[in-house]
Amino acid sequence: MDGGMDSRFETQSAGITIQRALELPGLRSGLPEILAGADRLQRTVRWVHAGEVPHIASLLKGGELLLTTGYGLGTRPAEQRAFVRTLAERGIAALVVELGPRFTRLPAALVDTARAAGLPLVQLHREVPFVAVTEEIHTEIVNGHYALLQRAEEVHRRCTRALLGGGGVPQVLGILADFGGNPVFLETTAGRLLYAAGAGPEGADPLQVWEGLRGQHKDAPPAGSVVVDVPGGGPGTGSVRARLVLLPVRAPLAPVHRMAVERAASILAVVLMQARQEEELAARGRGDFLTDLAEGRIAAEDAPAQARVLGFKPGDGPLLPVVMRLGDTLSPAGGTARSSGVESGGGWAVLARAVAEELASVGVPVLLGVRPVEGRVPLLLGLRAEAERSALADRVAAALKAGVERAGMQRPGAPPPVVVVGVAGGWAAASAGLRHAAETATAAQGLSDRPWYDARRLDIELLLWRLRDHPDLAAFVDRAIGPVRDHDNRSKPPLLPTLETYLAHAGRKAETARELHLNRQTLYNRLARIGELLGTDLDDPQTVLALSLALRARRLLP
Repeated sequence: MDGGMDSRFETQSAGITIQRALELPGLRSGLPEILAGADRLQRTVRWVHAGEVPHIASLLKGGELLLTTGYGLGTRPAEQRAFVRTLAERGIAALVVELGPRFTRLPAALVDTARAAGLPLVQLHREVPFVAVTEEIHTEIVNGHYALLQRAEEVHRRCTRALLGGGGVPQVLGILADFGGNPVFLETTAGRLLYAAGAGPEGADPLQVWEGLRGQHKDAPPAGSVVVDVPGGGPGTGSVRARLVLLPVRAPLAPVHRMAVERAASILAVVLMQARQEEELAARGRGDFLTDLAEGRIAAEDAPAQARVLGFKPGDGPLLPVVMRLGDTLSPAGGTARSSGVESGGGWAVLARAVAEELASVGVPVLLGVRPVEGRVPLLLGLRAEAERSALADRVAAALKAGVERAGMQRPGAPPPVVVVGVAGGWAAASAGLRHAAETATAAQGLSDRPWYDARRLDIELLLWRLRDHPDLAAFVDRAIGPVRDHDNRSKPPLLPTLETYLAHAGRKAETARELHLNRQTLYNRLARIGELLGTDLDDPQTVLALSLALRARRLLP
């Protein structure tokens, strides 16, 4: 493992340690003596500054090694104590004072204050050229930073080689975990784990480490972790697809580890984008095959061979066609308020993957495709026997809707997707069944929500849907229920819901009253008012048929 840092360099930021600076020829030639802060020589020297003014602390940002001959320290103990305290508050790395004309020995007030403030204080017994010291330390800092960049770049090259050799996300994470000496995780921005690599303390499984730390740190990883966003959605969009998290559970993390993770994140963004594109292309290809089969562009006798190329080997049992249609208010581009990261950026690829994973538990051969233009997900399932149809339809419909939920394509308050199950049979029946299910799924939009619809029971809805643009359908609806509709536009309570419920219960008044939470007399009065408005008898079978058709057709009209 090459995750250990060079001891010359501080592990928290780019720079060198005070100890390393004192070992360089420039300061070493001044015979340095450490008067305070000997236990803090591993502090980072971010930069070197030389100055002789009392207010020099205001010119510093923190992390500097300050060189001075002491002319700005003041002559009184109070001034010297204030000088040191302001430097310590500023967060400088160390104060180095060259003895000479100003001081032959540093005053006790200066030393005591430095010790109390925890500020490393060094006195030089020989004169040294401050310019040479500054150049020497700055060169060391720059060289050290360059060395870190080289090490991070080497990790980047290793990850790239792994990908070119056919590796994927697990290989990239494995390289990072090996380099950092700690477990590394790829998770969604919502905190769901996607991949893990590397071992935890005492060889613990990384999943146990992640679950344990997530339990303790729900909002953010523990201090000292490296967390880097994996961008998504294309250049310049600012969107985030996932997060890379390197946890310091076995050893502290260094700047080079963050650099390596940042470079790996850029690689993973490309990998995830490529995987999404390839996955979506494959899902679209399967969707094209199923659509061509449904529309007769692929003969039934040629279909099995083409399906095998797509990985579908159903056996000798019947085929069950199923079509899910996403409502117009769903988000097939992927992305809702509840989803993010990998889950939000994937669109149809995420949906295809999520549904396929849900269907894996169904235990039958499945050929799943997507048709983004029509907002459909067609699929074929290989049954062992026709008797499995109903039970399998329940499981498939649940898996399809769970996939939509996981993919983040169901917006709150939006109509749920419609799942229609066709007739099981051979390849010729599958062709007709897919076409029938696809049309029926469109016609079923807006019906009361059910886990799934049997295509055979929605033929009236399909017929009315095909007539939706014909003026005679609107005229028929107007003649059949227009007076009640006009009443509801003017008066309350509305009567159409009563009529719909009454017809849905086949004229059974007790069940109708129960569902509407009405007493019988109120229901009788409403039904009488409906009959009066329509000028017809609600017990007449022909009237009931006409009203039922009109109410079904009403939802299809503008």
